[in-house]
Amino acid sequence: MIAAIRTPRLELVPFDPNALKHLVRGDRTQAQDVLGIQLPDEFPTPDELAGFLPVQLHRMEAAPDHRDWMARLIVTRTANEMAGHCGFHGPPDVIGRAEIGYTVFTSFRGQGFAKEAAQALVQFAFAHGETEVFATVAPTNAPSLGVVRALGFIQVGTQEDEVDGLELVFAIRANHPP
Repeated sequence: MIAAIRTPRLELVPFDPNALKHLVRGDRTQAQDVLGIQLPDEFPTPDELAGFLPVQLHRMEAAPDHRDWMARLIVTRTANEMAGHCGFHGPPDVIGRAEIGYTVFTSFRGQGFAKEAAQALVQFAFAHGETEVFATVAPTNAPSLGVVRALGFIQVGTQEDEVDGLELVFAIRANHPP
């Protein structure tokens, strides 16, 4: 069993691959039963069904012993509601670096959940031997730019993503933790 990462207000719960299988097949009810939580109407989006979820499922099946480096639910500790999802793009030894990502659903935005989840992921990576953590952000995504900058990430470059277009690449080193 892979442990949740706990913060003062959140639990970052590893996605169960069986739930992902149900979501990819379009069976939302079964996915909710596996997860033990109600999924918000805005999840999953068509883009997540076409890309993010199948990619995460493939990674989980290819490296089941590295699931702690993959997608997690962002669950509020007080109301046990799914506020979004976050995690690493994959195990650092597979994708070449520890890179975080996060999505907070509309009704939960503006409450600091993205920053709290991102900070917990960075701390997890450092505690597991990573010396640098990366995040990529669209130059037009002001809220996410605010999150990475508030945590002490420094822009180290740009990249062109085949799906998302231009992205700013940020990094934070272990000697400058959030």
